[in-house]
Amino acid sequence: MLFFAPQKYQNLSMTEKSILIEIEDLQKFFGVRDENLGLLVRHFPTLKIVQRGDVVKVVGDKEVIKEFERKLNAMLEFFGKYNRLGVEEVREILSSETNSVSIAEDKDVLLYSISGKPIRARTANQKLLVECFQKNDLLFATGPAGTGKTYTAIALAVKSLKEMRVKKIILSRPAVEAGENLGFLPGDVREKLDPYLQPLYDALLDMIPYRKLEKYLEEKTIQIAPLAFMRGRTLSEAFVILDEAQNATYTQLKMFLTRMGENSKFIVTGDLTQIDLPRKSESGLLSAHRILGKIPEISFVQFDKGDIIRHKVVGRIVDAYEKSEKENASHDDAK
Repeated sequence: MLFFAPQKYQNLSMTEKSILIEIEDLQKFFGVRDENLGLLVRHFPTLKIVQRGDVVKVVGDKEVIKEFERKLNAMLEFFGKYNRLGVEEVREILSSETNSVSIAEDKDVLLYSISGKPIRARTANQKLLVECFQKNDLLFATGPAGTGKTYTAIALAVKSLKEMRVKKIILSRPAVEAGENLGFLPGDVREKLDPYLQPLYDALLDMIPYRKLEKYLEEKTIQIAPLAFMRGRTLSEAFVILDEAQNATYTQLKMFLTRMGENSKFIVTGDLTQIDLPRKSESGLLSAHRILGKIPEISFVQFDKGDIIRHKVVGRIVDAYEKSEKENASHDDAK
């Protein structure tokens, strides 16, 4: 793709520069029928601009190229934050002396999904989790399925990474079905754990483009760490999430919590009604509430059925199972 204005282009002393556009969805960035790129090109009529794939080559006056880069970087910054870029935003960036777009920021928005949709805490307890995150570095979030506790934790982790408050995200989950002994499964550690961590991947893919997530995983900016393999590590400058913690034993959870290093955030999530441990094993999450509940530097957020934001039938399913379990418990007591 080639754009230039020949009548002005000939009179300049030429400088050439190639700029790499490190964005997964180039079509979305450049706009429908390259509308965004066209606006940028028309704003710099003295430059010759060639775009091929993820490289933009610019030829023209050195000072004009510098201004072109400033505008392009402003577009990239906006796209990186909001995962969208429309012609109105491009026009505002091009006309602005500060290379910025004036947007009324919603303080409740944590970040924007890959589709540009705002992600925010939607229920009272999700908002409480965000508030507790601001004041404490260790949080416990417990409650039934569908309440958004894990999704909100992932959003806080990605936000922290984007704002460079942490250097890495570490995700962990007890692999109860494999007895925490994953050696007999094929593949590397990540492949062994993928079935157990799929809900976390799903949340990450809603917030981070696929190729960028793959790059983060390859560079270990985002790490998948089996709970049993956490022993001996000190996790500093990291955002660490332990999901399904009700299936961690007393010893495992104690070990996990003592991995916490400087400038780290830990969020432990779980559902105490879905403990899959053998009967003789005490849930570490259950004991943690009892043992750590009075420490002021640790926050505990209890989600409930009112926080369920999945399909409306999920709430009724939870109610039905609770009713059935109470009836079964009554029958057992009667015996």
